[in-house]
Amino acid sequence: MPQTDTNKDNASRSLWRQPRLWFLFGIPTGGFLMFLAGIIFWGGFNTALEASNSLWFCSSACHEMDTVFEEYKQSVHYQNQSGVRATCSDCHVPKDWVHKIVAKTRATMNELPKTIMGTIDTPEKFKAKRLELAENVWEKMKKTDSRECRNCHAIETMDIEKQDKSAQKKHSLERMKEKGETCIDCHKGIAHELPEGYEG
Repeated sequence: MPQTDTNKDNASRSLWRQPRLWFLFGIPTGGFLMFLAGIIFWGGFNTALEASNSLWFCSSACHEMDTVFEEYKQSVHYQNQSGVRATCSDCHVPKDWVHKIVAKTRATMNELPKTIMGTIDTPEKFKAKRLELAENVWEKMKKTDSRECRNCHAIETMDIEKQDKSAQKKHSLERMKEKGETCIDCHKGIAHELPEGYEG
């Protein structure tokens, strides 16, 4: 008696119920799909992460950056004789992945809610909180031994002899170790104006 279509379907289904066939076809397929999903997720995540480090993103309205962005454009970090530009993320976002994720998470948890609430959305509000904001950044840089500064500037590669006498003295490794100083101790206001009320 010939097999009906229903019997063929049942026979086909019963083959897939066999543990060996599921192992041979199901796990590799599932593993491949998970691998593909991981690549797509990582690609999207990394693209978004890098986009949030762009000069365009940092200078957009959501960061209330009008004042400090204009100051930055007048600084040596924006335009200089060498043509090398340091963007916001070069100074404010760590390069290594772990510290970068920590910084981005803190920004999302701390700055985003304040932006939504309008904490510093007017020049007057920003000016009132500017010293506090600057001190927070300076404290972070002090704790990390000015890690982001050192991505571009390293004492070991400086030609100290070409610096003026005051800079030569301040950049002495012995002096910096003895006083526990780091870049931010002397270079506050290098990219942004010092806030009103700051007493150096």
